[in-house]
Amino acid sequence: MQAAASSILIYMDEDQKNHLKAYGIAYWTIKRQVPVDWLLNYRGGSFLVAYNKAIEDECKIRGVSYSVIADGRVSELLNEISDPAVNMEMVKLEKAPKIAVYSPKSKLPWDDAVTLVLTYAEIPYEVLYDEEIIQDKLSQYDWLHLHHEDFTGQYGRFWSAFRYTSWYQADVKTQEATAKKNGFNKVSQMKLAVAQRIRQYCAGGGFLFAMCSGTDSFDIALSAENTDICAQMFDGDGIDPDAQRKLDFSKTLAFQDFHLDGNPLHYEFSDIDVTDSRSLVQSNDFFTLFDFSAKWDLVPTMLTQNHDKVIKGFMGQTTAFRKTLVKPGVTVLGENKGANEVRYLHGEVGKGQFTFYGGHDPEDYQHAVGDPPTDLNLHPNSAGYRLILNNVLFPAAKKKPQKT
Repeated sequence: MQAAASSILIYMDEDQKNHLKAYGIAYWTIKRQVPVDWLLNYRGGSFLVAYNKAIEDECKIRGVSYSVIADGRVSELLNEISDPAVNMEMVKLEKAPKIAVYSPKSKLPWDDAVTLVLTYAEIPYEVLYDEEIIQDKLSQYDWLHLHHEDFTGQYGRFWSAFRYTSWYQADVKTQEATAKKNGFNKVSQMKLAVAQRIRQYCAGGGFLFAMCSGTDSFDIALSAENTDICAQMFDGDGIDPDAQRKLDFSKTLAFQDFHLDGNPLHYEFSDIDVTDSRSLVQSNDFFTLFDFSAKWDLVPTMLTQNHDKVIKGFMGQTTAFRKTLVKPGVTVLGENKGANEVRYLHGEVGKGQFTFYGGHDPEDYQHAVGDPPTDLNLHPNSAGYRLILNNVLFPAAKKKPQKT
């Protein structure tokens, strides 16, 4: 059987035993300079690779489902995908992206969904934080994830609830010392400089992915480069009373016309996030992925590959985005239409691309500070986590895939 076989098909529909580790196999394969064909919209976005015993063995070790298929079946399959009448496409993954995660080196009382799933899928990454980005080390990487973060310099607005905790005080002390060491008078000034460098990285051709407060606080910081939006307890002086008028929405990536939340005791930055105004509860909190033309809209098609099109919602400091504040040129990938909220979006800036994903942890509906991290061994088929891994593989795709 294997003598006549030519390819390994890692199918990604409901028959796959471990969707998340399947992405790790794809990454592991291209890391060894063996190209992988990503079959968009075929059985949930399957992977096809020339038969190699080492790859087959790795699938067995990691518990990933696959089939070994012969030459004739491969030809039939590729002909089916290339049919103009069928909403499928083949994209070749060739170069494994070098991955960085923007995250504090110190231990904070919450986990991060991206680092959890990268570790579970066995996809390597390196951790960077403010100092490395200020030192312009970001150019060494192809893909950057923004950890649960506050780029406005307000320490996540945790002051009201957690200012007496040791972790909060240690975080403030560390960030203030880092700012001073790098020539900044305030943490907010350092965070703005970091956000600007990340934006430049993206505009220069980098791939940016952010979740939770790493999304809206990033845009808010960029818009407020000419004004002070931090209250006295965060930076030693007050908010500019004219701050709202001074916001520059031309600097942002995804959002415009938003209004700042002027209450420093409120666990919110602006009206971009809908957490406090939404009426959904866990039993009816879902969002739907859009269907795109695989042959014409390759990027959004790659980013929405899944075995489910209706995804369980999950909360975060930033849960979902107010649809009326999303910029016109940004592509909505997933939304709850009834609630008029966007959960998943994608856009371009310069030569680069960015994806924002609302919520903190796709398998922990209401993750609280101090909760234990999610055990992904219990969620190997998580549709919500698959969206993260689509973004991880996305930079590996050829810019202009060849038609079959």
